Amino acid sequence: MLRIGCHLSTSKGYAHMAEEILSLGGNTFQFFTRNPRGGSAKPIDEKDINRFKEICNENGIGIILAHAPYTLNAASADERTREFAKETMADDLNRMEYTPGNLYNFHPGSHVGQGVEVGIQYIISMLNEVIKPEQTTTVLLETMAGKGSEIGRTFEELKEIMDGVTLKDHLGVCLDTCHVYDAGYDIVGNLDGVLEEFDRVIGLKNLKAVHLNDSKNPFESHKDRHEKIGEGSIGIEAMERIINHPKLRSLPFYLETPNELEGYAKEIDWLKSLYREA
Repeated sequence: MLRIGCHLSTSKGYAHMAEEILSLGGNTFQFFTRNPRGGSAKPIDEKDINRFKEICNENGIGIILAHAPYTLNAASADERTREFAKETMADDLNRMEYTPGNLYNFHPGSHVGQGVEVGIQYIISMLNEVIKPEQTTTVLLETMAGKGSEIGRTFEELKEIMDGVTLKDHLGVCLDTCHVYDAGYDIVGNLDGVLEEFDRVIGLKNLKAVHLNDSKNPFESHKDRHEKIGEGSIGIEAMERIINHPKLRSLPFYLETPNELEGYAKEIDWLKSLYREA
């Protein structure tokens, strides 16, 4: 069975998101832990959480993926910005324990001119402070397109971060199709080769989720502009190969395409029709 979902708004709570993804034909979903531009998070409503768990158990909703706010930059040259990232992620990971056993994804950050190595060391420092042995949440580093001074544009940069983290069993990677294609990994013409490189550098056992997005820009553009499935430079044939690839097909896939809910429902239905049951 294809594990497929999209990005939903948390404004009406967890139970509403579970009901919404079912209405769209999906069985998992992604959400922001708080406003994507930062700020405080809504208080946890335990009644809402309990109802959410009931809906998931009754309807087979699988692992869900929380996304950190875009303003989180652990690689910043500014100490207060790094402190905000650490405080936000620590709070988010505590909140995630109300829905144990799920995933938390974040953009590694931008070094803003001080150099990749300095930025990577800041990211490692934050992760070693906020990841706790007792947590059930797996923290995911997202593959990035490489615009500006982004860290995570290569598998090697992600591997360097992972190597520096003490509690590696709480860490993984989310592969974004638009990002890796824009970064220069040819998932259209050489998907097998890209996955072999990922396995050699990072290890496929560490790949926990896929952001399924087409790209508005051409290969190796380093632009990071998502497009609807089948309407960008990646194309529907490549997407079909991705969701059916033996090394990827059991992972959860999350749409972040420029859509309203109706558009997500159409994409979910389309992708389900292209998925070949084993």
